[in-house]
Amino acid sequence: MRRADRLFEIVQILRRERRPVTADAIATELESSKRSVYRDIAALMAQRVPIRGEAGIGYVLEGGFDLPPLMLNPEEVEAAVLGAQWVAGHGDPALARAARNLIAKIAAVVPAEMRPLLVDPAARTPPAWGMAEDAVDATALRQAIRAGRKIALSYRAENGTLTDRTIWPALLGYHDSARMLIGWCELREDFRSFRLDRIVVANFLDERYPTRPATLRARWLAQLERPGVG
Repeated sequence: MRRADRLFEIVQILRRERRPVTADAIATELESSKRSVYRDIAALMAQRVPIRGEAGIGYVLEGGFDLPPLMLNPEEVEAAVLGAQWVAGHGDPALARAARNLIAKIAAVVPAEMRPLLVDPAARTPPAWGMAEDAVDATALRQAIRAGRKIALSYRAENGTLTDRTIWPALLGYHDSARMLIGWCELREDFRSFRLDRIVVANFLDERYPTRPATLRARWLAQLERPGVG
């Protein structure tokens, strides 16, 4: 994560929480070190961001500080909140947390007359019922997808058959009852989908696959658009 992004995220974390947030908690969420957090907090204070607190106790963001406002109309606010609600209920833990952060950010910047659209929205999504629990870290999968690195899987099919595959991960699919990893399977020499709850072992390899992730996704989408494929 770039330092500018990390500074921005620290402000978001402090703005989201009402109680003091420790450097340990910030470091854990940002996957950083406490030393980096202390340096970042000092840098923000030097830039006159009104952060109050100290090491070992926690930090709070004083009222009156804001980032440049978002210019959103009511429909855009409802669309953003509706999407964030779905992700918060159906996404993996990291994306669910990001969705809640998004709603908090929108609430902090929209005019007061629009805040009821977030507190009591007219459009809502149903909760996730019977969502299968992932057997592999979805955050690590997304990192492998972005880096274009291969993954060695042990996968248990619906009938109980266990197979070992090496795949080129392309994207994650989020459904109402399960999350899916979609990628090119070297064993089958074709695209395959793998439910995250049926992955027995996932070894993230250093080896990159011989194409760009965006190109791989474009190939998958083109295959879906062929007649008779669905």
